Parts: sequence; C-alpha cells; structure tokens
Amino acid sequence: MMLGKLIKRNTWMFFKDKGLFFTSLITPLILLVLYMTFLSNVYKDSFLMAVPAGFTVDDALVNALAGGQLVSSLLAVCGVTVAFCSNMLMVQDKITGAAWDFGITPLKPHVKALGYYIATFLSTLLICLVAVGAGFLYLGSVGWYLSATDVCCVLLDVLLLVLFGTALSSIVNVFLSSQGQISAVGTIVSSCYGFICGAYMPISQFGEGLQTVMSFLPGTYATSLLRNHCMNGVLAELERTGLPSAVIDSTRDALDCNIYFFDTCVPQETMFWIFGGSTAVLVGVYVLIQVIRKK
Repeated sequence: MMLGKLIKRNTWMFFKDKGLFFTSLITPLILLVLYMTFLSNVYKDSFLMAVPAGFTVDDALVNALAGGQLVSSLLAVCGVTVAFCSNMLMVQDKITGAAWDFGITPLKPHVKALGYYIATFLSTLLICLVAVGAGFLYLGSVGWYLSATDVCCVLLDVLLLVLFGTALSSIVNVFLSSQGQISAVGTIVSSCYGFICGAYMPISQFGEGLQTVMSFLPGTYATSLLRNHCMNGVLAELERTGLPSAVIDSTRDALDCNIYFFDTCVPQETMFWIFGGSTAVLVGVYVLIQVIRKK
C-alpha cells in the first residue's frame, strides 16, 4: 500500500516538472538526429572499405546496416543517461527536505528505496520506448530488415537496459545532496558512458588492453545485444546476396556484434545472463545501501 503511494507520488513529481520531462523526452530524438547527421556516412564508409574488390552492395543494404548501428547506439546510451535524468527526484528530495520527512516516518528503508527505483524505471522506460519508436521509424525509412523476433528482442534489451540504468543511477544518487552535484554527474555520465559501452566507437577499435577491461563492464554486453538484434536481418540479407562469410564475420567483429572475453567469443545467451545478473546485483546493492544508511 505504502509502496504504491510512494511510486505514484514520485512518478507524478517527475511529470509535474515539465522542463525536466521534456528535456528527458527530446534528448533521445536530438541524439538520433545528430547520429544521422554526423555518423551515418562514417558507418557506411567503414563498411564499404571492408567489402572486397569486385563485389557490389546495394545502397539499401548499406543504409540499413548503418541505420541499425545508429539505432543500437542511440538505445544503448539512452537507457542509462535518461535514467540519471529521471532519477534526480531522489536528490531533489534531500535539497527540499522531503527526504528528512520520510526519515522520521515509519516508512521502511527498502520501501522508500523501491519507491524511487520503480518510479524512475517507469519514467525512463516510457521515454526509451519513445526512442525505440523513433528508431524503428528511421529504420523503416532507410531499410527494414527486422523480424518479429528481432523487434521483441530489442524491446527486451531496452527493458533490461532501463533496469540497469535505473539501478546504477540510484546507487550514485544516494550519495548526492546538491544541485551542483547532480549537474556534474549528469555531465560526466552523458559524455563518458557512450564511450565505455562501445556506443560511440566500437570496442574493436580500442587497444587490446582497453578491450579486455571493457569486456568486464555490463554495458558492453547490452550494446552488443542491441547491435545483434538491430542488424541480424540486414547481415543475413547481405550474406544471401553473395557477400563472403569472412566479410560478414569481420563485420560482426568490427561492429561489436561479437564480444570476446580473453579471446573467447561470448554467446548471446551468456550476454543476457551477464547483463541480467549484473542488474540484479546492482538493485540489491542499492537497497542494501539504503538500509545501512537508515540504520
């Protein structure tokens, strides 16, 4: 009962702040436009350079492949960065004193923690679903090769990524207590997360040491899952047109569809387990921190 009321209150507070809500909502759309403007041709040229001499690839397939990479990059970033934006209420309650009011009530710490978490998850998921819709519309305009299974898997990837991003932002925000700290953390996350998860630049383009380090990060596997599910169809179509399997395999490696952990290619099922398990651990750590701080 109390949990439901707290979720309702936190969700309403987020949507009440029109500036925060619309900023969170248009951020994924702005990123999509920027990706289309600055990265689309880079992705196309990178793929065409890997095509052997004498082979001709249809422009529609090249556009679809670049589109899948753009959309997967967008979704990989938004699931975390939007969560940090949506989760500002936790810190704002400290600034306004609402957190102190909660502290002197019989409200249990884990209930308050889950109230913030679930409300942030719902708000972030709504915004990310808008981003998914925009991404699908873009893929439909440049070349649609997604199957029904791919669409469902993309939605599942986004769901897991939002759970992960909400847990990560919740753990960080527990220790913040001012507007300046919120702004600083938001800037750092927005500028850095896309690089460390492989969204802005494929992990395959980093040095071996950095690739090994990034193979321990859960966000790497989320990006790879999105890459696979956004580009499986177009890669299969490229193979059907006669493009050599060696080129397809090297393209999967270059685009991070294949992630290697100490020279061992990680299966997609294992990626799901790694990312899902990491998310569950982060949620448990967040609740535990809240309980310990209450005591």
